[in-house]
Amino acid sequence: MPDVVAVFLFIGIVAYALLGGADFGAGFWDLLAGGARRGREPRRLVDASLAPVWEANHTWLIYCLVILWSGFPPAFAALTTTLYIPLMLAALGIVLRGAGFAFRKASLRTPQQRVYGAAFALSSVLTPYCFGAIAGALVSGRVPVQGDGDPVGSWINPTGVLGGVLAVLVCAYLAATYLTVEAHRRDGGRLYPYFRVRSIAAGLATGVVSLAGIFVLRADAPRLFHNLGHRALPLVVLATAGGLLGLALLLGRRVRGLRVVAAGSVALIVCGWGVSQYPYVLGTHLTLTEAAAPDATLRVLVAVACLAAVVIVPSVVLLFRLAGRGSIGEPPPGDTP
Repeated sequence: MPDVVAVFLFIGIVAYALLGGADFGAGFWDLLAGGARRGREPRRLVDASLAPVWEANHTWLIYCLVILWSGFPPAFAALTTTLYIPLMLAALGIVLRGAGFAFRKASLRTPQQRVYGAAFALSSVLTPYCFGAIAGALVSGRVPVQGDGDPVGSWINPTGVLGGVLAVLVCAYLAATYLTVEAHRRDGGRLYPYFRVRSIAAGLATGVVSLAGIFVLRADAPRLFHNLGHRALPLVVLATAGGLLGLALLLGRRVRGLRVVAAGSVALIVCGWGVSQYPYVLGTHLTLTEAAAPDATLRVLVAVACLAAVVIVPSVVLLFRLAGRGSIGEPPPGDTP
């Protein structure tokens, strides 16, 4: 039962990485779009793409938190008493990001739009960085079972920094790739070259940092380094192949299947982390079985998760289909209402 619940938890983590991660990445490109005049068109496409779905994507974060604290309460307690600083920063970033995104759209004056836009964009970088640093703290074994670990050194360390930077870059790659396809389909192709170049740059940067991260993990997280090269090696190879295929599609100016390839590559990376971490939920000192709630609780949790999937998944699929057709939300640049 602990393994079954862990699978349900990881499904939520992968979903949040692919959907919420793309939202954060859109804020990253919003930050780098330039001044009000130069960045107007890219920001309009970002707004049009995010507006119908950005709140729904955080459903997966709530799902993951509920599964974690209900299914593995000792691990949740250890995480929240050691990593409370990055957790609070991530929560603050989510709130400021939502407020900035909503108020920027409602503001009529450029100075106000700049303030709210800065809150949205900076929070879109802060939040994934904190989540990546939390993952780095977990895999490097810096979260003690009893909790109350080092509140600073647990996540500000080589593996934590690597995790944070990779999280930001992966989100940027996902968002740029999604927006490349969206621009090709919805704005007459005017912004297609703009986001295509950024997708290629983000993909290359992610690859370079990943290669450099091998040496960081070898020195600072040896168990993860070993498992990535052995147990999780097939997933690593497939993720690398997917990343190269995505770059080939971008260089060849092909958009068919591009989003699927990019999402699949990121999903394989996240799954590789999970396979390398198994059977531990905290570093190398707390297994899933040791951290699991009683079987009766786990059975109820699995039943609730299955019921939630029946309700949530069709709703999310319908939402994205309607958003993809332009049936909801504001029209993007170049479209007429």
